[in-house]
Parts: sequence; structure tokens; C-alpha cells
Amino acid sequence: MERPYFVHEKGICESDDVGKETRIWAFAHVMKGAKIGDHCNIGECSYVETGAVVGNHCTLKNGVSVWDKVVLEDYVFLGPNAVMTNDLLPRCRVKKGEEEFAPTLFKEGATVGANATIVCGVTVGRNAMIGAGAVVTHNVPDHALVYGNPARQHGWVCECGRPLEADIECE
Repeated sequence: MERPYFVHEKGICESDDVGKETRIWAFAHVMKGAKIGDHCNIGECSYVETGAVVGNHCTLKNGVSVWDKVVLEDYVFLGPNAVMTNDLLPRCRVKKGEEEFAPTLFKEGATVGANATIVCGVTVGRNAMIGAGAVVTHNVPDHALVYGNPARQHGWVCECGRPLEADIECE
């Protein structure tokens, strides 16, 4: 039976839970147990670990790793080389179980710019936008525009991504 999704000949998909019309590109690796929704784009050299959940219509640009306990709701965009973590106290000598990892949630429509780092244990709000290179260490509210190191809120954005004026209404 033909798969309802595409895996490049140099990509690896071990998961049995990948949605229709999803594309997994060269050198990307989707582990067994990962969940990927419909119509997703998993870019070159990306990695989706067992226990990660990627909703429908999500984009992981090249070089993105989505670790265990990271959840992307629908329409989440992760820019090139965006970084997620799942361990607040990493040590090579200390073997940890899944229960010790901190969950991270990206709500529907969230966008993360290139090379941004999202420290585990946070929630990135619905339609929030994180600027390129930002380091996010705290929760991000819905529709917030954050950037910098550490990331701080600098305004609001609408669902379409445009900055919102003081009246907080989108055209």
C-alpha cells in the first residue's frame, strides 16, 4: 500500500503516525512514536523525536529538531535552525527518563524565527511571533511579538503576522 505522505529517498520516517500530504525531505529523520499531522513540511536535516507531536499544516524549516514532550498545535511555523530543548538540567552522566523532561507547547499559528532558541517548559501563545535569534525563557502571550536575548515583548501581531496598532485590531 502506498503511503499518503512523501518521504525523500534520503529521508528516514520510522513513525506510523504521519498525516496525508506531509512531506519529509532529505536527511530528515522522524522517529518511531512521533506524531505528524496532515499537510506538514519537514525540512532537510530536521529531526522529530519519539514523543514529539506536530499538528496539521506545520512547517519545520531546515535544521529544526523537535524533541520529546514538544507539542506543536496546527499551523505552527519553525524557521531555519530554530532550537527547542526538553531538559532544564542536562548532564551527560545523569540518565533521565521521559518524566523528567519539561514539556513545551506551541499554540495554533505560532511562528518562530530563524535561529531562535526556545527553552523548555514554556508555552508560546496562539499566533505569537518570535523574532530571529531570540532566546525565549518565559511564556509568550497570544499575539505577542517578542525578540531579543532574553526575549521581551515589543508589541502585538495579528493572525496574518502584521503588527497591531494600539487599538489591537487587524485590517
